[in-house]
Amino acid sequence: MSLDMNIPKTQKAAIFHKKGGPVAIEEVPVIQPQELKAGEALVRVKYSGVCHTDLHAMLGDWPLDNKLPLIGGHEGAGYIVAMNDEASDLKVGDKVGIKWIAHSCNRCVFCRQGYEPLCKQAQCSGYSVDGSFQQYAVSYTSQLSLIPDGLALDDAAPILCAGVTVYKAIKESGVKAGEWLVIPGAGGGLGHLAVQYASLQGIRVIAIDTGAEKKALCEKLGADKFIDFKEEKDIVKAVQAASPDGLGPHAAVVAASGGAAYEQALEYLRPHGTCVAVGLPPDSNIQVPVFWTVFLSKRVIGSYVGNRQDATEALALAAAGKVKCLYKTLPASDLPKVYDDMHHGKVTGRIVLDMDKA
Repeated sequence: MSLDMNIPKTQKAAIFHKKGGPVAIEEVPVIQPQELKAGEALVRVKYSGVCHTDLHAMLGDWPLDNKLPLIGGHEGAGYIVAMNDEASDLKVGDKVGIKWIAHSCNRCVFCRQGYEPLCKQAQCSGYSVDGSFQQYAVSYTSQLSLIPDGLALDDAAPILCAGVTVYKAIKESGVKAGEWLVIPGAGGGLGHLAVQYASLQGIRVIAIDTGAEKKALCEKLGADKFIDFKEEKDIVKAVQAASPDGLGPHAAVVAASGGAAYEQALEYLRPHGTCVAVGLPPDSNIQVPVFWTVFLSKRVIGSYVGNRQDATEALALAAAGKVKCLYKTLPASDLPKVYDDMHHGKVTGRIVLDMDKA
């Protein structure tokens, strides 16, 4: 890959100015090297994955306000063209990834324990600060992820959110090699990565999704069993029957975007099972029967992306060829249509934008 270090004055970016959009490709200024603050780097973004979170930011349907106007995106992959951080191990020319967590204080109790996403000073790419849907993005050096040699930038982009999110969720589940993990939404953008990361660790996977295409995909990626939620009348019984002892899986990583998947998970999990909440269906609540939750020692855990080390590990496995995200590459100028398709449930898997084609 040839590196172009010539920094222009303006660039193309996907930006929206008010809640609900629309998003449009506009000409915006490029922050110049002399304008970088201490601890910042200027990244030439070549590719950026598109996440449902980006759509939520534009629609403004989360109970958290985002920056306006906003350049979205938080799965950016490119290389550093300028820096203002003499203490960083990174250098100009390094291939790096821009993640959801853009900045944390690195001093508080959460940061010291590796829970940087919970830092009160945390900033989020494409939400509270401008993100990766631009050709030149300013990023904090402390949260940039070094992309390993051998991993192409377009392959790396979706690992920076979808990959690290499910990789961390599997860690949070506590499930061990040989135990059973159910993944609702297993054929989707997050789910198909979760199948791979789990299988790689020797975890037995029960995939839940629908259709022959997704069944074939999940089985190809390592799922031991597949349950079609449109064909099964009783998902709870089907999942419990899929586990060899009939007690149900040890854990569930819910990557589905529907609230019903959570309530089903709490029913089919075995005693002392763990439900890990990952998918974020808007305006949804989990109805938890307190008696049976206590009596059967079931647990509900929220898993909110990963830390810097989780990202390093998730990228390393992808670079080793152990995990591969299935995605479609589109010109950045197609983002308005991608959002529309996402909103109407027409997007399968992940979309990666070519930022040179804005």
